[in-house]
Amino acid sequence: MAFDNLSSRLQMGLRRITGRGKLNENDIEEMLREVRLSLLEADVNYKVVKKFLADIKEEAMGEKILKGLNPGQQVVKVVREELRKTLGSEVTELNFKSSGMTVVMAVGLQGAGKTTAVGKMALFYRKKMKKKPFMIAADIYRPAAVDQLVTLGKQIDVPVFEMGTKVKAEKIVEEGLKAAKEAGANFVLIDTAGRLQIDEDLMQELINVKDIAKPDEILLTVDAMAGQDAVNVALAFHEKLDITGVILTKLDGDTRGGAALSIKEMTGIPIKIMSTGEKLDAMEIFYPDRLADRILGMGDVLSLIDNVTENIDEDEMKSMAERMASDSFNYNDMLKQFKMIKRMGSISKILGFLPGMGKMKQAISQVDDNALDKIECIIFSMTEQERRHPELIDKDFKRRERIAKGSGRSIQEINKLRDSLQNMKQTMKKMNGMTETDAKRMQAQMATGNYSAFGQPKVKKGKGKGKGNFRF
Repeated sequence: MAFDNLSSRLQMGLRRITGRGKLNENDIEEMLREVRLSLLEADVNYKVVKKFLADIKEEAMGEKILKGLNPGQQVVKVVREELRKTLGSEVTELNFKSSGMTVVMAVGLQGAGKTTAVGKMALFYRKKMKKKPFMIAADIYRPAAVDQLVTLGKQIDVPVFEMGTKVKAEKIVEEGLKAAKEAGANFVLIDTAGRLQIDEDLMQELINVKDIAKPDEILLTVDAMAGQDAVNVALAFHEKLDITGVILTKLDGDTRGGAALSIKEMTGIPIKIMSTGEKLDAMEIFYPDRLADRILGMGDVLSLIDNVTENIDEDEMKSMAERMASDSFNYNDMLKQFKMIKRMGSISKILGFLPGMGKMKQAISQVDDNALDKIECIIFSMTEQERRHPELIDKDFKRRERIAKGSGRSIQEINKLRDSLQNMKQTMKKMNGMTETDAKRMQAQMATGNYSAFGQPKVKKGKGKGKGNFRF
């Protein structure tokens, strides 16, 4: 997961002060030393680190906090607020025209994930805002760049305009904009050329393309693993092109966090979008407050809600909840439920949104994201009658043995699936009969990271590495 090392070190430093009834200046200084180390290890620009710590110290050393109630919690609140300010005070979304074509020009160095980001944006805004995207392949230098964008276009069913690699980029963009207009597109994405390093030829071509396209947005693609080097890249592009926003890519990798925490503070350019995985639907609007909460282990329930809303129909959810609360819930219903979950992304990604899960990173990292596929394989090995009537399998060991052989799974896994079905039914029945007091108690447990009501990741212990096993 993104920011793992930074997140762990920051949380470690904050744990020194949380839960204490009293704090003194030495406690704050000790916490700040830990925070300083965590930021420097994350390759955050030293000027940003200096300002960040100074702002925290000014707020945290105040008499109101040191002598107030729950001083540790108040200091954590200060750190969260300063982290949010450093990432960007507020969310800045793309500037779409009310009518006509909105043109976005994607720029950046080679290897930052620019072409993939263009494809992801086309898919993201088609789903989110019902836009009609159109992509122009204007990167004529990188081997297979044009082919890559054409392939992406086919995968997401978005038209791509290309004229090969022998025509100048300026001509491709000019003709591409005409083709987009004829196609009735209202969201045009231009994939421009990159270089391994910034040079005058690259910049002049980009300036020419800008003059032709007159883009509404010029987005710089920045590799999140680049650290504070991203600041120098951003400043160089901004000086020539007047960058309007940043796309932060590869946040699913071994991300130190330096780029995200340095760019806005040092350049003033807002981060607008972030790419959170390899799949084409792994893209999100950049919310500074939500990312600050994720880094501090507070979860990101709002993004989880957005994810659910975008991928699961409300009527579909209500229908599933009613089925789960009834005795008629069966393996066919379970299949539907798994399909709904899979539309939201991997299990480990979903768990990462939940508060308190930061304490169980090792367990989450060992969660088998293919677990749902294995369960589906078991269910597909059942007859239609067995799926509709789970009791047939419960009463007949030979049926379970046949299903195990057909799916290539063990009898124990078949039995676990039976138990899961029963547990899901019982949990829903309990929630339906839950009083307001019970609901508040459950919310309090969740807020403190206690998910015992729903099951927690269990890591098998023993020789060797061992595989994680997540129980629901």
